[in-house]
Amino acid sequence: MHEPETPVNSQHDAPSASRPEPADGPVAKPRPLSRLVGIARESLHNAILERFKHNLEEFLSDRQPLTWTLGLFIGIAVGYVALAFRFLIGMFQLPWLGTSSEKVASAAAAVPWWHVVLAPAIGGLIVGYILQKYLTGQRAHAVADVIESRSLRDCKIDPKTGLLSALLSAMSLGSGASAGREGPVVHLGATIASWLEHRFQLSPANRRTLLASGAGAAVAASFNAPIAGVLFAHEVILGHYATRAFVPIVIASVAGGVISRIHLGDFPAFTIPDYHITSFLEVPAFALLGVTCALVAILFQFSIMATERIVWHFEMPLWLRTSLGGLVVGIIALAFPQVLGVGYETTDQALYRNIPLWLLLALIVAKTAATSITLAVRFAGGIFSPSLYLGALTGAAYGVIATSAFPEVSASHGLYAILGMGAVAAAVLGAPISTTLICFELTGGFELSLALLLTVSVSAGLTQALLGQSFFHWQLAKRGLFLQEGPHKSIMRRLTVANIMTELKPDPNNTRDEPLRIATDEDEPWLLPSDTLERALRTFDRSGRARVAVVSENDQTLVIGWAERMLALNAFNKALIDSHVEEHR
Repeated sequence: MHEPETPVNSQHDAPSASRPEPADGPVAKPRPLSRLVGIARESLHNAILERFKHNLEEFLSDRQPLTWTLGLFIGIAVGYVALAFRFLIGMFQLPWLGTSSEKVASAAAAVPWWHVVLAPAIGGLIVGYILQKYLTGQRAHAVADVIESRSLRDCKIDPKTGLLSALLSAMSLGSGASAGREGPVVHLGATIASWLEHRFQLSPANRRTLLASGAGAAVAASFNAPIAGVLFAHEVILGHYATRAFVPIVIASVAGGVISRIHLGDFPAFTIPDYHITSFLEVPAFALLGVTCALVAILFQFSIMATERIVWHFEMPLWLRTSLGGLVVGIIALAFPQVLGVGYETTDQALYRNIPLWLLLALIVAKTAATSITLAVRFAGGIFSPSLYLGALTGAAYGVIATSAFPEVSASHGLYAILGMGAVAAAVLGAPISTTLICFELTGGFELSLALLLTVSVSAGLTQALLGQSFFHWQLAKRGLFLQEGPHKSIMRRLTVANIMTELKPDPNNTRDEPLRIATDEDEPWLLPSDTLERALRTFDRSGRARVAVVSENDQTLVIGWAERMLALNAFNKALIDSHVEEHR
């Protein structure tokens, strides 16, 4: 007799406890919505706290609060140093001009002619003697040296060199040499930053940031232009824009600008009438002005290069060279006293349409000649002011011609003077962004942005296309430093064998403890601790060795360590990654 089969699909006959569990385990009971929201809130809270904690720890470990504080001190110090530098120029010009005013051309026209001729010559004699006797390289330092220090010298600037260069610059400008005062102040600001940052043993990235902060504060204090100072520091000194570097540079530049405004007044360096663009039909004229300014900037730089070649073709003591150069500048100043010194009086007159066309054209030639001679014979001074000077004259002359040819659609030629000032300076300095901002802040003419941007971009672009480098990078190229090739080249020249070598340990099996020696005059490859990473990698490649002996600087047969190819490559890769992080952090 058969019992009835139990249906397998029955849900009522089998007790729930005897049902097989799912393969994945017991089914979880649904949680209340409030509990899920609480878990999500707690997870989000922990994630935010962890992120804040990580970022804050990184911020503090990189000593950013100290870097910001040092930026403030650097800005204040550089602001007062810039004021002192102006005062010192006035003191040097007081004996022969009878005034410490910046209106040098007007004062020179009122003194005996022999004052104008002899003052630059005597000043050159003193400057040349000090350069020859006390400064390494027999030249005063300026912006190009700050770029070199940032790229290759771990931001180290000798305080003695910085102070002496500033003193010689003040003496040169005070005696009538045709150069700028901003470059020396930038170098002096970087000197202060370098001295301070190495006292606190900051990281390489923070040292570079503070070096740029000193330069930015110098531009801000010199021109009363803090925005331009910030951008100049990034564009010219650092060579990149980074958020972490931005804050200390802004603090320093604002502090320098505040010091300048407290003591000199809250107004632009140049006061101009109210110029406006009268018609957008002038846009082609603005572009053509950019072409004209590029031509002037290129000829100006070629003039300096050619004059230096001619001057240094003749062998003579440096003091005699600078003295003769000063004498020639003085002779030029007999006809055109406007070429003496910084020249901001003439720049201001060009903006106000107070110079006739023939004199504008003559002064472009005379100022180019005077500045070329000044820099070629190694008077101390910068290139910024002469660039603004030549740009203002070029723009004013162009404006006179343009307004005469098309009076119904042309703005006043004073507008063109502003545009030319920015265009020539941007082309010479290789800094179109910061120069545009400098012109805005120098003149207060922010409504001219359309015309200024077009003129500056055309001028800077054409100059870059034809010359391929700024004036500062030309100065560095003369020293064999080509820093426009990218960060990898700078790293290869900044790192040395001393950074990667393994020092030779005493051999415990060598009971007599005799030093290891090699014959460096044979085929055995060797390196010095001061050799660059670039030379080390070339040595590895040429010899086919994975390890090369490092010999003493004083005794090139004595082995003091070993350089290994893989360690060299690892050091290069790490520095390259650090550079990339610094530029984008």
